[in-house]
Amino acid sequence: MRRALPVLLVLAAVLTAPVPLHAYLKFGFRIGSDTVDVKWATTPVRYFVNERDIAGVSAADFRATVARATATWQAVPGASLRFEDLGFTTAAPVGLDGRNTLGFLDRPDLDRVLGATSLLLDASTGTLVEADIFFNTRFQWSVAPQGEAGRVDLESVVLHELGHFVGLGHSAIGETERTATGGRRVLGSGAVMFPIAMTAGSTADRVLQHDDEAAVQDLYAADASGASSGSITGRVTKDGRGVFGAHLVAFNAETGRMVGGFSLTSDGTFVIAGLDPGPHIVRVEPLDDADVESFLSGVVDVDFRAAYAPRMVVAPAGGSSAAIEIQVVPK
Repeated sequence: MRRALPVLLVLAAVLTAPVPLHAYLKFGFRIGSDTVDVKWATTPVRYFVNERDIAGVSAADFRATVARATATWQAVPGASLRFEDLGFTTAAPVGLDGRNTLGFLDRPDLDRVLGATSLLLDASTGTLVEADIFFNTRFQWSVAPQGEAGRVDLESVVLHELGHFVGLGHSAIGETERTATGGRRVLGSGAVMFPIAMTAGSTADRVLQHDDEAAVQDLYAADASGASSGSITGRVTKDGRGVFGAHLVAFNAETGRMVGGFSLTSDGTFVIAGLDPGPHIVRVEPLDDADVESFLSGVVDVDFRAAYAPRMVVAPAGGSSAAIEIQVVPK
């Protein structure tokens, strides 16, 4: 089951499409010739919880689940992100009402969508102004500490949607297989922000992974200088031309941290940020473990074989590696 439709970005004043930024993905917004991060200007980010009960989940259960999920994001070391619970509201988690609301909605028309996040931006700055998250009552939800067979773990999905709520896009660190009905089954996930949910009953996605942590550390860095992390930059090419939409993963063999990125320009340029300083193994692969629309718009090249950088690449503390080139070949 897919966690969410492509995140809904309701833009103030103009109807300009958001653009993805480097690594994990973040959301970016065009202002003239510049691209800025989509994020909250200040924290704590204040929110309300809709007071509606649903089968198996009381409003109090839901509020407690949201509190646990916000605490998980807040606990990321090196990040300044904070939340504040303003209590219950009768307002639905839709529409422009000046408040950030999380709650349940009946959306039988979205029969594969567990939840979705809508964001309102200030068109002059790209700053987040308002956000809502709804969770679809078409599904059977669980707040049981150990999960329940056949029911979707609410805390896992809340944690994922809160990532969108603060400006994060989807991660592509995960492996899937096609099912008999044409959908995808998750074989393994390396990020809570992977766009396809684990099997109903699983609680594995209650815990943030390295890619999730790198994303929020980058977007809401407690150390604005960035001196505690490094980045790797370069190009992915095929037959001498850039590859758009290639997925890259930097793996630090010493720490075990694995952080992803994408080539996001027509010349195949990529940046993988938020890395532990030190040497990394860099792998590039086609974006074929989920629908490409879950990550990027435009024509994404998936016709190539996975490849590795020809050598270990060092991410220096407070800076970026020398640009590397990874050449791939058609399948």
